[in-house]
Amino acid sequence: MQSKIKSRFNLTYAKLSAIGFIIIIIIGAILLSLPISSKSGEVTPFINALFTATSATTVTGLVVYDTYSHFSPFGQSVILVLIQIGGLGFMIIATMFLLVLRKKIGIRERSFLKESVNTIHIGGVVRLAKHILVGTILLEGIGTIILSIKFSSEMGVKAGIFNGVFHSVSAFNNAGFDLMGRYEAYSSLTKYSSDTVVNITIMTLIVIGGIGFVVWEDIYKNKHRFQKYQLHSKIVLFTTALLIICSAIAFYVLERNNLLADTGVKETILSSFFQAITPRTAGFNTMDTASLSEGSKLLTMILMIIGGSSGSTAGGIKTTTFIITILSVISLVRHSNDLNIFGRRLEDNILKRAYSIITIYITGAFIGMLFISLIQPELALSDIAFEVLSATGTVGMSTGITRQLNVLSRFIVIILMFCGRIGSLAVVMAVAENKNNVIVKNPLEKIVIG
Repeated sequence: MQSKIKSRFNLTYAKLSAIGFIIIIIIGAILLSLPISSKSGEVTPFINALFTATSATTVTGLVVYDTYSHFSPFGQSVILVLIQIGGLGFMIIATMFLLVLRKKIGIRERSFLKESVNTIHIGGVVRLAKHILVGTILLEGIGTIILSIKFSSEMGVKAGIFNGVFHSVSAFNNAGFDLMGRYEAYSSLTKYSSDTVVNITIMTLIVIGGIGFVVWEDIYKNKHRFQKYQLHSKIVLFTTALLIICSAIAFYVLERNNLLADTGVKETILSSFFQAITPRTAGFNTMDTASLSEGSKLLTMILMIIGGSSGSTAGGIKTTTFIITILSVISLVRHSNDLNIFGRRLEDNILKRAYSIITIYITGAFIGMLFISLIQPELALSDIAFEVLSATGTVGMSTGITRQLNVLSRFIVIILMFCGRIGSLAVVMAVAENKNNVIVKNPLEKIVIG
C-alpha cells in the first residue's frame, strides 16, 4: 500500500510522516470538537480542539483546557489514543496492522519503518517493531497496575484503573497529560510531590520511554554487558544518567531556599529528581512551574532544548546531538580533527547534521518567540520563551500562559509542536527537498571564523 502511494506521489519518508501526522491530528480535532467529547455537552471551538489534538499527537502536553474538567470520558479516551499513536509513530502502528492482517511488508515499508524508529540498519527492523510493540504493552501494563492500585484507594476501582492506564501511557510516551483536575485544575502531579510510588513509577516510565527504541533492543540483547552495546546506546545511557544526576543537584541548589525550603528530605530528593527528568519532554510537574526561581526556569529551558534520545517518544535536539556538539568543542580545543568517544571515532558528516538540527531548532524557536511577542506584547518575554521552547521540545511544561494565548498565538504554538514531533530538520527536508544534486563543486576559499 505505502509503496504504491510512494511511486504515485513520490513521497519521501519525511513527507509521508508529515502528512500522516496531519491526518491523525485533524481526525483527533474533529472528534474532540464534538459535543460528546466535552462534559458540558457543548461543541468545543475547533482551534482549541486542534490545539489539544496536536498537543496529544505530538506528545507535548500543553493544554488550553484542564483535561479532567473539560473533556468527557470519551474525549479523554480520544486524547489517550492520540498520545499512544503519536508516541509510537504511525508507521509502527501501521506495521502492527499489517502483521495482524498477515500482509507482506516490502522493502520500502521496511525503509520507512527504519527511519521511523531511527535505527541504523534495515535488517531486522520488522523484528525491532514487534519488540517495540510488545515492550510498550508490557511496560505500560506494569505502570498501569502500579498506578491503578495507588489511585483506586483514593478514587475508587473504576476511576483508579482508568487513571492508571491514562497516566501510565502519558508518562511512557512523554506526553504530560494528566487527569488530576479532579483535585485542582491544571495541578498536574503536585498532589503527589511526596508520594514515592507515584514519583518513581512516573519517572521510570518517562526515562524508559525517552531513551529510544534502539537502546531497548540493545539492552534486551546484551543485558548488563555494557561493553557489547552499540555506540549509540552507550552515548544515550551515559548522557541520560549524567543529565539526570547533574540536573537534580542543580535544581536542589537553586530551589533549596525557594520551593524546597519547607519540605522534608524525601520530598526534596523526589522533587529534585522529578524536576530533572520531566523537562526532557515529559511535561508533568510536582512543583509549581510558575513559582520556580529564575535560575531553575533557565535550567528547565536548557533541558527542554536537549530533550530525550533519538528514536524515542521524546522531543528536543536529542541527547546524541547534544553530546556531539560537546565533543566538537573538545576536539577543537585539543586541535583534533576527529570526534572520539568510548574508543570509537564518529563519522565525519555527523557534526554537520548535528549543527543543522540545532540551527533549525533554535531558529524556529526564536521566530516563534518573535511572532508571539509581536502579537501579544503584554506577555512577559521569559514566559513566551518558556512556552515556545516547551512546544518546540514537545515538553508540555508552562508558566501558565497557554490559556492566555489568542487564536493566532495558539496556531503558532500548534505549528511549533508539530515541527517538534516530526523533527525540525525533517520538516525542512520535506518542504525544501532538492532532487537536482550538484555534481560539480564550487572553488574552495577560506573565511575567518571567531
